Amino acid sequence: MTRPVDNIVIYQSDDDQSQVEVRLRDETVWLSQAQMAVLFDKDSDTIGLHLKNIYHSGELGEPATTEDSSVVRQEGGRQVRRTIKVYNLDAIISVGYRVNSKKGTQFRIWASHVLKQYLVQGYVLNEQKLQAQQQKLADLRQAIALSSRLIQQKDLTAAESQGILSILEKYSHALTILDDYDHQRLQVTGIQQAGQLKISYDEAIQQIQLWRKQEKLGELFGNEKDDSFKSSLETIYQTFDGKELYPSIEEKAANLLYFIVKNHSFSDGNKRIAAALFVWFLARHDYLLNTHGEKRIADNALVAFTLLIAESKPEEKETIVKVIINLINGNNP
Repeated sequence: MTRPVDNIVIYQSDDDQSQVEVRLRDETVWLSQAQMAVLFDKDSDTIGLHLKNIYHSGELGEPATTEDSSVVRQEGGRQVRRTIKVYNLDAIISVGYRVNSKKGTQFRIWASHVLKQYLVQGYVLNEQKLQAQQQKLADLRQAIALSSRLIQQKDLTAAESQGILSILEKYSHALTILDDYDHQRLQVTGIQQAGQLKISYDEAIQQIQLWRKQEKLGELFGNEKDDSFKSSLETIYQTFDGKELYPSIEEKAANLLYFIVKNHSFSDGNKRIAAALFVWFLARHDYLLNTHGEKRIADNALVAFTLLIAESKPEEKETIVKVIINLINGNNP
């Protein structure tokens, strides 16, 4: 019996003796050591011993079959977030064959069926989203073409027509970026050379201290844990063979945001500092506002991308940075 709850389904054994919440992610299922103990009706130490032998013998590779997962537990009268190790279907089945082959076989059959349903539903949903997005993009482009003709009509003032066109163009640019992202053709274009202005480590630290004082954020805010913040600043000015790796304002700003978020350089305020320095960096280069006097990236979009970076995987860096660059570049009206 399965009962979907977001990305979690409930596994109920055939004898109704075991009920476990199973997480679906990355085209497989995941259980903790404690959940496997419930599933196979064994103590957790026994499960841990079998896992140790599986990895020691080389039957499975631990990095390929495990992940760290953040969970919320009730401890006493409060909820506490903990990080635990979870194991994918390959590891679960290997343990199952060692402790209870019948239950292991039942779980494998169930998991295979659930995964098939999950992947098919995911594929259909993604196809529907893509088709809807493509339709929106086509509709907006048609609307822009229509609004261009309306500008020439006498029953609308020039200001009214230009206002319609400006709004439509902004939405069209954002959707074009999403369309390019989906089709893996996102390129870095329309960028502005950074020039000779260089943000120093001392300037950045001074700015962080200023924010801490103004907002009364406490001593932990902006308190450096190591030298990684200095490294983040130095990296955006890095050169290779006499050429800058990130030559434009947009590339420097986007990568600075990414590095500060990911490096966790401070005891507190990493994401806030990253977003604030991103804005400050653009402002220092007189590039925060577009030709209409509006922020190149809205505050809510900046918050969303900062959180997205924090939760992203290392291999997703290039894509995330490209999207940010395209949102703030010269192509953004």
